[in-house]
Amino acid sequence: MLNKARIAVLVSGGGTNLEALFNAQAAGALPHGEIVAVVSSNPDAFALERARRRGVPAYALPRKQLGQEAFEAALTQKLRECRADLIVLAGFLSILSADFVRQWPDRSVTVHPSLIPAFCGKGYYGLRVHQAALERGVRVTGATVHLVNEIPDGGRILLQKAVEVQPGDTPEVLQRKVMEQAEWVLLPQAVEQLSAHIAMEKEDHL
Repeated sequence: MLNKARIAVLVSGGGTNLEALFNAQAAGALPHGEIVAVVSSNPDAFALERARRRGVPAYALPRKQLGQEAFEAALTQKLRECRADLIVLAGFLSILSADFVRQWPDRSVTVHPSLIPAFCGKGYYGLRVHQAALERGVRVTGATVHLVNEIPDGGRILLQKAVEVQPGDTPEVLQRKVMEQAEWVLLPQAVEQLSAHIAMEKEDHL
């Protein structure tokens, strides 16, 4: 495939979902896409080190220092420089503005650690999601991969996978199960689906 989709991954923390994407790429499960850049809103994110170990350009844009507007301007410039076709939000903890999101219609995707519409929207991230699921007493939770739009967790759903909640699960245990059984499985699948579509469009434009 000559015209692979160029993927930029946005991160804020440890980068476990980024690692799942790298592993998928190394295993040949991302034949239509290539990770060309990793950008972190947190200069101390371990995800940047994961990218460097894989030989992928890694950039830190400290959102707290820059402020949202300057951060998004710098991010837009970086994405244009690396000619990104697809943006993957992988443990990216910043809410992006509607103006930013509109620049990438159907070209930005993320994974959320619940079965949307349950336990989603503003304020639901990280362990908070799993704490809420346990407090509600649900028997099944999971993960959802969806397109990103101007509404937090409001974009079109691409893939979902259920994970059983067991008696005695803590938020930390549930978080790990959802990552291993759902997030790390779904995100590479969805990224490949979108990449294949983008690659086909690029071929058509040749």
